[in-house]
Amino acid sequence: MTDSPLLGHAPKRGIAALPGLVSDTTALTKRNLLMFRRVPQLLVFATIQPIIFVLMFRFVFGGAINVPNGSYVDFLMPGVFVQTVVFGAVGTAIGLAADLKTGFIERFKALPMAHSSVLIARILSDLTRNIFVVTLMTSVGFAVGFRVHTNPAQFLLAVLLLLAFGAALSFIFATVGIMVREPETAQAAAFPVMAPLVFASSAFVPVESMPGWLQPFAANQPVSAVITAVRSLVLGGPAVSDVLIATAWCVGIVAVAAPSAIWMYRKAV
Repeated sequence: MTDSPLLGHAPKRGIAALPGLVSDTTALTKRNLLMFRRVPQLLVFATIQPIIFVLMFRFVFGGAINVPNGSYVDFLMPGVFVQTVVFGAVGTAIGLAADLKTGFIERFKALPMAHSSVLIARILSDLTRNIFVVTLMTSVGFAVGFRVHTNPAQFLLAVLLLLAFGAALSFIFATVGIMVREPETAQAAAFPVMAPLVFASSAFVPVESMPGWLQPFAANQPVSAVITAVRSLVLGGPAVSDVLIATAWCVGIVAVAAPSAIWMYRKAV
């Protein structure tokens, strides 16, 4: 069987398979990113929602929400950053479900390629989109009064932590997309996972203002852990322990969700 001109190499094992995996993943990542040029609405809608959240909470609800030791906009923006990457990770579910529904992935069965590159490329392309959206949201934040109170190195570390968290969540939503195989259903199925994590967190209000029965969950779930770490990195404070906790969540999610996503994908194809 000859090599595919798009996807490159015949399947191999071990170290010999690595060049083919890289080549296949690169080609498929480019294909996924080109979708944003051909269907710009995908990127527009991914950015409009977080911008609306910023403007709404900053100018509508911000005056009614008190936060200790600082302005509400500085408290708000780290939460919006994390919310943005969580919502962005849902795109992994929708993209994989769409490819399965249209038969795009089905065509790869007969091709001499690294089949795992489909899943890796989807996560990499969604990670690239998250980079763009986080950059845009940073500009919007500065425009409405957000300021970094530490230094560029800590802010860069905060961005890297955001992207790592988004990539980790992509494995969870990849499993959802593979299971349902319908883009609309994937979005609906992702919401019960996404909504409690985002809205029952420290993203928009201090955890202390929530009912007592909700506070333990809100304070100790992964979204709040990452938000706390990002706030420490951009607003100041003892950040080391917060960053370690957030990093542990990212590693733990990947350790559990990645094998599940890979197993589901192999079963699907």
